[in-house]
Amino acid sequence: MIIAIDGPAASGKSTTAKLVAKKLNITNLDTGAMYRAVTLQLLRSNTDFDNIDKVSTILGNLNIDMYDYKGRNIIKLNNEDVTEEIRSSNVTKYVSEVSALLTVRETMVIKQREIGFKTDCVIEGRDIGTKVFPNADYKFYMIADIKMRANRRLKEMNQLGRIKSFDDVVSDLEIRDYKDSNRENSPLRKAVDAVEIDTSNLSIDEQVNKIINHIKINK
Repeated sequence: MIIAIDGPAASGKSTTAKLVAKKLNITNLDTGAMYRAVTLQLLRSNTDFDNIDKVSTILGNLNIDMYDYKGRNIIKLNNEDVTEEIRSSNVTKYVSEVSALLTVRETMVIKQREIGFKTDCVIEGRDIGTKVFPNADYKFYMIADIKMRANRRLKEMNQLGRIKSFDDVVSDLEIRDYKDSNRENSPLRKAVDAVEIDTSNLSIDEQVNKIINHIKINK
């Protein structure tokens, strides 16, 4: 069984996907973290994103491992724990640009499908229901008011000790939305058969229950 959850940044995808997977006792795959890990590696190596040959070489030597530890998703890049570093403002600034690179998307899609075809899983991202798993058993598209999304992102950043103004976070999200929706390769789109969930006024438990209940009803 494959459950695809798509939507813009800070719409609640990651937390909801994680809890849905936990309730159903299946794998949770955070594709956004995978793209962030790639972005971090390219930034560390001072790679020009337009240098496709070098980008491809780095991708070929990249090992991304994801697993749950005490209720927390751990992301390892070449055996190094980068769980917090991939959420840095610098990675956030460039992840949309890196995600738009065809060679990056093709490589990540292969990795995501390898996992998805081997086990039941919840997969969240921006093109899961439209590109990665167009035949997913269940598809959801999560949206939320941008101010609510900004508040969520600000809270997340503050917990990591990264201070930023509310207006700056709103601006960052608007830029991210535009880049994700207008990129040439696998843009952010709602799949025609996806169930839309507006999370603006929903608690995390309510978001999770909506998805779980839909799956139970349509099983």
